[in-house]
Amino acid sequence: MTTFDFTPLFRTAIGFDRLARVMDSIQSGTDASSYPPYNIEKTGDDSYRLTMAVAGFRPEDLEVVVKDNTLFVSGRIGTEATKGEVLYRGIAGRAFERRFALADHIVVEGADLQNGLLHVGLKRVVPEALKPRRIAIGQGSGAVAQPQIANDATGSAVQAA
Repeated sequence: MTTFDFTPLFRTAIGFDRLARVMDSIQSGTDASSYPPYNIEKTGDDSYRLTMAVAGFRPEDLEVVVKDNTLFVSGRIGTEATKGEVLYRGIAGRAFERRFALADHIVVEGADLQNGLLHVGLKRVVPEALKPRRIAIGQGSGAVAQPQIANDATGSAVQAA
C-alpha cells in the first residue's frame, strides 16, 4: 500500500485538522470486516441512502448514531431462548459496528427497518451562508460605494485606507 505524507500541506494550512483525521482513518483501514453487507445509493442531487442487510435484528437491537461527521451503525442481538436444538446456523446474528465518514453538511434524515434491510436516509444540507450569491452590478452613478465586509453581523461599512 502506498502511503502519503501530508505534513507539508498541514504546515501551511490552518483549520484542516478534520481532513488530517479522515486521511489517517482511511490509511489505517480499521474497518476490514465485510459484515453486514451494505449498499450506498445516490437517490437525488443531494440525497443518499445507506441500506444494510441485518436479517434477524429487531429495531431495538440496532443503534444509529452520528458523532463528529461519522455515522455509527451497530447491532447487538438480545439473548432469546431457542425452542429447539439448532442443527445448522447459516444466518449470521453476531454483533457488529460499522462506521461511515460523512462529508460536511450531510445530515441523517431517518432510519427504517423493512424485510431485514435497514435503510438510512442521508441528505446534504448546505447552509445559506455557504451558497453562492449573485451580486448586483450598478450602472455608473459616479459615486463608488464603500466596500462592505462579507458576513458582517453589524452591517457597518469599512472605509478603504
